[in-house]
Amino acid sequence: MTENLIIIGSGPAGLSAAIYAARGNLKPLVLTGQEIGGQIAMTNEVENYPGFPDGITGPELVRLMQQQAEKFGARVEMDTVTEANLKMHPFQLKTQNGNALEANALIVATGASPRRLNAPGERELTGRGVSYCATCDGFFFRNKEIAVVGGGDSALQEALFLTKFASKVSVIHRRDQLRAQKILQDRARENPKIAFVWNSVVTEIKGSGKVEALALENVQTRAKSDLPAQGIFVYIGHIPNTGLFKGQLEMDEEGYLKVDARLHTNIPGVFAAGEAHDHIFRQAVVSAGYGTMAELEAEKWLAEWEHARGRK
Repeated sequence: MTENLIIIGSGPAGLSAAIYAARGNLKPLVLTGQEIGGQIAMTNEVENYPGFPDGITGPELVRLMQQQAEKFGARVEMDTVTEANLKMHPFQLKTQNGNALEANALIVATGASPRRLNAPGERELTGRGVSYCATCDGFFFRNKEIAVVGGGDSALQEALFLTKFASKVSVIHRRDQLRAQKILQDRARENPKIAFVWNSVVTEIKGSGKVEALALENVQTRAKSDLPAQGIFVYIGHIPNTGLFKGQLEMDEEGYLKVDARLHTNIPGVFAAGEAHDHIFRQAVVSAGYGTMAELEAEKWLAEWEHARGRK
């Protein structure tokens, strides 16, 4: 059986697309990947998503979005696409569960994953002081000492943002010079709440149930030290989850999918939504909007394709 629309990914972009597609009677199939919800599901408290004045947990927000999509007829399956052939139509997909699927239209909402430190304690304390999104979690660190890892624009932008809440922000960088724009460097150096820890890497995140300190190593002297901190924000880049489509969908040098203003990729009938193409905003509500846009375009494309096929 050929599916009208398959959505790959189950974060805010994928589930928003599923809600609109289901209401449009497209009976979409959503393939979640290894986990439902993407990055937002790793966030304990979400206070900036419209409609939840008292906040909501990331997993609960995802659960409600999935429930809403399924209410209108979307099918959400825990499965991962392992192969994709977009050079023929209908598009051909193979999954980890051994399924061979066909789709007339496809929305790629596979997101991006933050680069991790891969330090002991990082995975265990994610959501308990380890974060990859200052906008999402900064509010919870009022009057606390925290650290930001990185030396690029994102690291300094988020460090400056976090000074609105934290009592001290230590910027940890493995070099003795920053890569960020000079204006950001100047602002950071002028901010009395920001301190710099140069030539250093985090070798362990310590804490029992929450972040309490960071083990550091100087990359030049190999000297080791502990930095007291109640939170750590990691900004060493993101990796778009688009490797599956290399050689088929156009990407930039970092692997983000290239789309036009209406989220069409270079292959007709294939659309992209969320952080698989958006490397600027990286917010759940923005991804949800992109998912909606991609679905509306996919619905329109399917209608035109059906009409053209009927005329042949």
